Formats: sequence, structure tokens, C-alpha cells
Amino acid sequence: MNSMHKFTITTLGCKVNQYESEAIAMCLKESGWNISDKEKNAELCIVNTCTVTGKASMQSRQAIRRAIRSNPKACIIVTGCYAQTEPDEIKKIEGVHYIIGHADKHRIPEIIISSSGNILPECTFPLLFRSDIQCEHNFKQIPVTLSGGRTRPFLKIQDGCSEFCTYCIVPYARGRSRSMPFENVLDKIKKLKEAGYHEVVLTGIHLGCYGFDLKPKQSSLLELLTCIHASRAIDRVRLSSIEPCELTEEIIRLVAESGSFCHHFHIPLQSGDDLILKRMRRPYTSSYFKDLVLKIHELIPDAAIGVDILTGFPGETEVAFENTYSVIKQLPVTYLHIFPFSARNGTPAGKYPDKIPAKIIKARCLKMHELGNIKKREFYKKNIGKKVKVLVESKRDRLTGYLKGMTSNYMSVLLSGEDNMKNTIVKAGIEKVNSDNSIFGSILK
Repeated sequence: MNSMHKFTITTLGCKVNQYESEAIAMCLKESGWNISDKEKNAELCIVNTCTVTGKASMQSRQAIRRAIRSNPKACIIVTGCYAQTEPDEIKKIEGVHYIIGHADKHRIPEIIISSSGNILPECTFPLLFRSDIQCEHNFKQIPVTLSGGRTRPFLKIQDGCSEFCTYCIVPYARGRSRSMPFENVLDKIKKLKEAGYHEVVLTGIHLGCYGFDLKPKQSSLLELLTCIHASRAIDRVRLSSIEPCELTEEIIRLVAESGSFCHHFHIPLQSGDDLILKRMRRPYTSSYFKDLVLKIHELIPDAAIGVDILTGFPGETEVAFENTYSVIKQLPVTYLHIFPFSARNGTPAGKYPDKIPAKIIKARCLKMHELGNIKKREFYKKNIGKKVKVLVESKRDRLTGYLKGMTSNYMSVLLSGEDNMKNTIVKAGIEKVNSDNSIFGSILK
């Protein structure tokens, strides 16, 4: 392979997309490709798209056009959820050579590398690799030996979703729920530890459904986490988003009692109004969600609790919105991810009447963002004076030049220290929280 071959990869969307992009990049690097340190002059450009909202689809199209403009001689590959659901829209963009859906995404390194050292041939019309994702039954992993340059690498252990909430395009884009075999998860975590990593972030499209598709049907997320705890496979394990009904008390107690799992949960609420939840086809009530958050706070008082909110769903009256606002205001949550409703073609909610005007959605999002900032600051200030363990990142903070690192309970802390502390877990004391919510601490001996 010519070591001068250069590529870029642009990623939009979720942690799963980020993991897959990093895996593709690692495979190419292992085969002699170099990632371009600039947006220009690459011979291969991969755009890993998202379509979870209308804005994400627009940003995906913009990223594709930007890659084409910046690299007019490059081979352009478009993959991801937008490539899976809207290939005909991508075909309209002149300069795209390959459109690769999720069923063949894991083959992207193979397709590139098997070109015998040559750049993939350009074609007048895009070549389409897009199978029926609903027919996929097996978990497919991009064959990478290690993670990329993250201090806290992601590990995708589950893909797809079988729930079909009325607003969500993801099951149509990713297919049904599929899980990485139990033993493979443990093996990959152990390999990350052997390579010098201290934390892994377990991620998936519907993480709480891990194991439901495996045969024999004896695996579950709880069983996997119990095994990870018993094996001490790695110093810290962080869980990405888990649905309320799947974050069981057994999992919460395991996290509370084990030293292996980060005190951090991210739970999608979407709405605090029961009628809207029912219309969304979400299988819980606002009361159930409240009890769940209070149980976490009772068992793990220092836990960070993140919450997803979907604002402006069709039929969301002012009262319904205020119900959501009230739920969040009452609860000991740490931060919010707020999404404006975006009608997605092919979903039931895309055809619902009683659309909320964009101006009202924007105002409600702003009000929720303000509440989220208050909650975050309250959580941070409660930690002043506390002693914590911080995993120091491999790169310093660009603005201050300080070391930066992450606590178990998801606080990014700035520390004064030497480079030899990078990629180590250090004890620190939280000293102050600035007006911009940046946290400063000092390393303890």
C-alpha cells in the first residue's frame, strides 16, 4: 500500500457512529493509509451521516458537499443512517461515488483495502450498497484490533432497535436489535486494558436490549455487567444511554456496589406528560421515571444523571410542556440533551396533526436549556471540596493549557500537572466552578 494515500472521515450523530468511524479509520491506518491533517488534499473522503432529525439530515448533506468542494479529485463514500434511509437524495449530489448502507458498513475497510493499493475507481453515477436492514439478524463488527486516539474509547456492543417509537427513524435506519456475543465483549474489553486503556464506554443504539437476541437466551445487560465486574476486565466501565424500563434496580445496585462502573447514567425521558408519552409509544409514565431517578439518587447520591428531552411533539400543549419542565425541575438530574421535534418521513408522528409552530418549539427549547444549565451548575457546585478520581486525557485543554480529565460521575476537571500524568487515574480535589461551568481541581498525593 502506498503510504502517501490520505483520507478524511467526517462523522455526524451518535456515539455508535463515532465508534464506527474510528474503527474504519483504524483499519485504514493499519493498512498503510494516513489520515489527512487538513480537510483538503485527501484522495478518499468518507462521510458517516445521521438522520435522526431534519437538521441532522441537512448537516449531512452539507458535510457531503463540503468534502466534495475541498477534495475535488477524491473518491467520496457516503455511509450512515442518511445513506440508509435517503440514498436517492444523496444521488442528487454530484460528486458522490459510493453510497453504503448499514448492512455493508462493516465492509468499508475491506472494499477500500481490496482495491489492490489503488484508489477506488470513480464512477459517473454513485454505486449503491444498500441491503434491507430489517433482514439483518447478526451483529456485525468492523474488524479493528484497537480503538482510536481516545483516552476513553467507545465499544459498540449492540446495534439496532425493535421498539419503533412513533417519532423515531432509527429502527428504519439501523434495523432490529442485534448484540455482540457475550465472550467477544469481554475479550475486547480485556484487550483494551492490555493496550493501556483505563476506561471503556459501552454503547449501542438500544443498549438495554443487549443479549435479548442471543442464543441460548441467557444473556442480558445485567449478566454482562456482572461478569465484567467479576473479571475486573478494566478499571472503569461507563454506560451510554439506557431506556428507563431497562435500567433495573439490579443494575443500579451493581453500579453502586462495584468499583468498576462509573456513577453516571443517561436516561431518555422525552416528555414528562403522560398523554404525550403514550402518543410517542413510550412504555412508561412520568411517575415511573421520577421513581427511577429518585432510586438512583438514593443508592448513588453522587451519580450524574443525564436526560433526553424531545420538545414540540405534535399535540404538546403548553400544559404538557410545563409538565415536562416541572418533572425536570423537581428531580436531581445533572444535565439535559434537548431536541426539537422533527417530522421524519415514514414514521407515524410524521403524519400527526396538531403540529407545534417552530417559534414555539424554539422558545420551549430555550427554556429547557436554561433549566439544564441551572441543574448542571447546581450539581457541579455540590462537588466543591470533594475528593474524586480523575482519568486524565491524552490532550491538554486548548484554552487554559491545563491537563483535563473525567471523573466517574461525568465532570470534566481542569488540573495543573505534568505530561506524565496523561492517561492515568489521579486523585484530585474539586476547588472551584467558574461562571462558564468549567471545573478546576488540584492533584492530591
